[in-house]
Amino acid sequence: MPVQPTVIALPRPAKRARIRGWFAAIVLPAALAGAATPAHAVDGCLVLLCLAVPSWRAIPQCVPPITQVLRDLARGRPFPTCGMAGAGNSGSHQWASAPGNCPWQYTYTYELENGIGYSCGFSGVVSIQIDGAPWARTWWNMGGDSVTEFLPAAKARLGAWDSRFDDDQAARMAALPPSAEPCATC
Repeated sequence: MPVQPTVIALPRPAKRARIRGWFAAIVLPAALAGAATPAHAVDGCLVLLCLAVPSWRAIPQCVPPITQVLRDLARGRPFPTCGMAGAGNSGSHQWASAPGNCPWQYTYTYELENGIGYSCGFSGVVSIQIDGAPWARTWWNMGGDSVTEFLPAAKARLGAWDSRFDDDQAARMAALPPSAEPCATC
């Protein structure tokens, strides 16, 4: 003789309480845990690759992560790391300060009551090393502007690069007043 299962119908309020308990125990914590994690973490390896190319703006896949990392740096977040970069390949961030840590073509002077003050057109710099050699420095500001200074190791291996940094340097040099001729009778 087959055994018949016993079915006990729960009253409606008890069933609702059980569903609410399940929701509170399972669904709500999972939703809150998802909300607590950052929506889009920047991939440090992709950032390192993009900052090492001749022009990250020319590569559509590089624009969003570089824009995001510069925005993050402006908000005081750390520069992302890349665990797969290999020996001698890295990136680091420093805040810019004129005149010591700012390219001279972007250093501006202003008069103070007791001397001269300095300001930099950029807020920070991301330095990239490839194969242990300084490769490039990307100077950025809070307004979203950036310029990359390609260093000798990069110039020797790339052949062509975004020359805005070099062009700005040449333009600033051309705008300087001519140096005075040395005095022959002094």
